[in-house]
Amino acid sequence: MVRHRQVLKRELKEDIIYKDKLVSKFVCKMMKHGKKSLSERIFEKAMIIVGEKTQKDPLEVFNIALNKTRPLVEVKSRRVGGATYQVPIEVKKERSLSVAMNWLISNSRKKRGKSMVEKLAQELIDTFQGTGSSIKKRDDTHKMAEANKAFSHFRW
Repeated sequence: MVRHRQVLKRELKEDIIYKDKLVSKFVCKMMKHGKKSLSERIFEKAMIIVGEKTQKDPLEVFNIALNKTRPLVEVKSRRVGGATYQVPIEVKKERSLSVAMNWLISNSRKKRGKSMVEKLAQELIDTFQGTGSSIKKRDDTHKMAEANKAFSHFRW
């Protein structure tokens, strides 16, 4: 008897300015305490800074940075016979986008001394250029999955 029914994906509305659903999702993830308008303002100002510093379309920079951050594999803990193994598994597209957004936001928040607008803009630019904390986080995750490839037969 199945007790869990299929979870329906909620359709996101497009962002007002950029007409993009990824931007809308990013803004919602960045939001704290239900203050969506503040989150939107932070994102818009950060995109203006990104456009000025890179001399490119800020939405294109955002999408490229997001795609560069997306992990292909991750490790999950699996308990087998009293021992816990880090088992590498492939990541679905929706999950990889969500993880990439979380990494970009959390690494932006970790930076010190500036406003969130400047921190987010700098993290997006660094990620776009192939440096930055989010790229390092993705590479570390891939290395950990590679190191634990021997345990891949413990998948669910």
